Amino acid sequence: MGSFGKGHHLHLIDGSTFIFRAYHALPPLTRKSDGLPIGAVAGFCNMVFKYIEDSAGPDAPTHAAVIFDHSGETFRNEIFEQYKANRPEMPEDLRPQIPLTREATRAFNIACLEVAGFEADDIIATLARAAREAGGRVTILSSDKDLMQLVGGGVTMLDPMKSRVIDTEQVEEKFGVGPDRVVDVQALAGDSVDNVPGAPGIGVKTAALLINEFGDLDTLLDRAGEIKQPKRRQTLLDFAEQIRVSRELVKLDDRTPLDVALEDLEVRDPDPDTLMEFLGQMEFRTLTKRVAEKLGVEPPAITDTDPAGAEPQEDKAPLAPFEDAVYETVRDAEGLARWVAAIHQHGHVAVDTETTSLNEMRAELVGISLAVEPGRACYIPIGHRATDGGEGLFGSEDLAEGQLPLPKVLAALGPIFEDDAILKIGQNMKYDAKVLARHGIRITPIADTMLMSYAMNAGLHGHGMDALSERYLGHNPIPIKELIGSGKSQITFDRVAIDKAAHYAAEDADITLRLWRLFKPQLHQRQVTTVYETLERPMVPVLADMEIAGIKVDRDTLSRMSNAFSQKMAGLEAEIHDLAGERFNVGSPKQLGEILFDKMALEGGKRGKTGAYGTGADVLEDLAAEGHDLPARVLDWRQLSKLKSTYTDALQDHINPETGRVHTSYMIAGANTGRLASTDPNLQNIPVRSDEGRRIREAFVAETGKLLVSLDYSQIELRILAHIADLATMKAAFRDDQDIHAMTASEMFGVPVAGMDASVRRQAKAINFGVIYGISAFGLSRNLRIPRDEAKSFIDTYFERFPGIKDYMDDTVAFAKEHGFVRTLFGRKIHTPEISAKGPAAGFARRAAINAPIQGTAADVIRRAMIRMPGAIAALPARMLLQVHDELIFEVDEDAVDRTVAVVREVMEHAAEPVVKLSVPLTVDAGHGRNWAEAH
Repeated sequence: MGSFGKGHHLHLIDGSTFIFRAYHALPPLTRKSDGLPIGAVAGFCNMVFKYIEDSAGPDAPTHAAVIFDHSGETFRNEIFEQYKANRPEMPEDLRPQIPLTREATRAFNIACLEVAGFEADDIIATLARAAREAGGRVTILSSDKDLMQLVGGGVTMLDPMKSRVIDTEQVEEKFGVGPDRVVDVQALAGDSVDNVPGAPGIGVKTAALLINEFGDLDTLLDRAGEIKQPKRRQTLLDFAEQIRVSRELVKLDDRTPLDVALEDLEVRDPDPDTLMEFLGQMEFRTLTKRVAEKLGVEPPAITDTDPAGAEPQEDKAPLAPFEDAVYETVRDAEGLARWVAAIHQHGHVAVDTETTSLNEMRAELVGISLAVEPGRACYIPIGHRATDGGEGLFGSEDLAEGQLPLPKVLAALGPIFEDDAILKIGQNMKYDAKVLARHGIRITPIADTMLMSYAMNAGLHGHGMDALSERYLGHNPIPIKELIGSGKSQITFDRVAIDKAAHYAAEDADITLRLWRLFKPQLHQRQVTTVYETLERPMVPVLADMEIAGIKVDRDTLSRMSNAFSQKMAGLEAEIHDLAGERFNVGSPKQLGEILFDKMALEGGKRGKTGAYGTGADVLEDLAAEGHDLPARVLDWRQLSKLKSTYTDALQDHINPETGRVHTSYMIAGANTGRLASTDPNLQNIPVRSDEGRRIREAFVAETGKLLVSLDYSQIELRILAHIADLATMKAAFRDDQDIHAMTASEMFGVPVAGMDASVRRQAKAINFGVIYGISAFGLSRNLRIPRDEAKSFIDTYFERFPGIKDYMDDTVAFAKEHGFVRTLFGRKIHTPEISAKGPAAGFARRAAINAPIQGTAADVIRRAMIRMPGAIAALPARMLLQVHDELIFEVDEDAVDRTVAVVREVMEHAAEPVVKLSVPLTVDAGHGRNWAEAH
């Protein structure tokens, strides 16, 4: 064995990258003989074997090692005790597999390294330095950003999941500096994943700007007083020591003590007997056969000790990397027939539609993509326009050649989409369901990867396909902008050439199928299967039907309101100008600030970063409370301006010309707590506190011969609070149908309910609702226009009279800190990643955690009611149109109003049962009328 030097090539493999990629890419897998979890080991072995196969050739490594993190703390914990304190616990089923990955590495005859007290990155840094100094080349197989400080001087990185080389240029693209200054940027920006504190408020971009300006971190900190921006300057002065500590945490130790030399890492062929024995023990039938063929030996016999067990699926995801995927463009009947047969054979299919618009009610179907197994998908073009061969320039409106007619495609796929024996898998399946419904196809049954992610990870991250693919599959999908462009030059999908569209569309179906395979077993592991199956997935057809139905909106009513608002705004402008003593643009915050704080010299003016005074609603409300008329009139003007632009004007644009109705779209995974969000247009935020805001609802009308019926839960969140916090007085008041706010006022202030002053009841009402949202003394004082000390006294008295509320709050926060999430009564998990944050974020996170079980349970109740509603009203001439917070709106034949109210009220008031038996009754208020305002 010769010494390591010039001409040698060292591969350093980040073992954690392989392990966690394997763990997340495969469904749970256990060894048949004893139930030992082996899914991650299976994926790891496949990845190592593929690495060996791919490493042949002229640039093959002469030396290689797989480097692992040693269990236990490292020297960095001595520097900073909270280093990596935020890291979640290792999954229980992964823990016993970690030592097996070491065994697997040795079985493949690759050097396996780990050192107590140090991280794998430190070992990699040490070996990379030694190899570079010896004149050799180094390739680090990892995408870990912390290793990018090592790039350069013969050291490169290779992202093994994307086959992407990371060199100096890529490092500069990510960090804004070269590899030699990555540590300085990381020290400033910190790292929330590893709990490296850094400099508060300074991100990577700002850090790069500072380092590029001052040269290095030490110079920056020494000259921090020269920085022009006051906040940035003060941060660097105040947190200089913390930044220096952060540098020690992110800087890799390239002098880690090792008991091996570079020469010991020479690449060797696996010993067939050793490798076959290990793979046989793991019972990896498929991989064992492949490796045996590669080595030219007989595979060992693997006894099937558990005939009922599932065949190991170690070759599922790792054996189908995206770069090896096969995507087909189906252009003829024979190809379509093959895919129909494949779908029947598998019993499931991932489905995605490509259309001309995000508005399902106006979108034209352009193509359909299908996938039945990872790495195998197809695209069926249907409505692409003919091209002239240019880059997105089309000279004809005729359909392009090589497409199947839409009726033929729907005739073949329609029975599959409606077949109860075949599962249809989608990402945001509600969109596809609505598109297909407009062609007479009701797709069922369905699975939705977006909703699976939402059920498991609400509060942790977004649930869009691109984000999920990158996070869980390590794959960045083709951006839609690459096909359709953006801005004024953006084209619709039917104008994308079929060849370009095919790979993009098929990839979406492939990704969706892979996510489904990954998420499905995790639902049970995370204990959210019931939430997904009873509160998420069943909402898709319910909401799709509601959105397709829409609600009629009277354009003339909106126009009259818009004109009335314009006239009233003009009158307010004249009044404001008189009060100011001059004309100015009321809609300009800058000009308004100058009038208020320069010319009128009102107190409370604060300039922002741009130098302009702040004139937000809170500033104007405080000034108005002090008796100043001008800010009060500006608030009135702004409210009318918003009503006009957001509702009376914008709603007219949302009226569908074909139906004469507005078709809002509900986001099932929009809010962390389970509340639905409404978009295009947003009907959840129509103001109801002002007379003008309430008038907007007059434009929402029933068709001739019908009425709108509204049913609204009465104080549902207070009732749930009374149940969860076990508030005996409140529960009794709700059971006796008392005025809960008057009862609260009586308890707090010792005044009788009979003849109570309205202002006293109003104070109690503000506290009742404020407490649910964790209102502060400052917030309550603003709401009630009372001194802060008085507001604090009210809150203190409230907690004294209802001690169960304080206990509930403390217990909920403690649970969130221990588990990282809170739960609704129906098992919905709302994660609270910021619950242990410091500073202003801590108060927000605490309030959110306290409110989430209450608001989330209320959201779950109305979801359960909505899911049951289609069956309950099926025999009635009624249909459900809208959900707005705790209210459901129906369109009903005039002679069926009473029957509908009775049926719907029964469903809503008992929606929690039988899962949850509330200790307080749920009550529902009902109304009806020709328009929504009358019905409410």
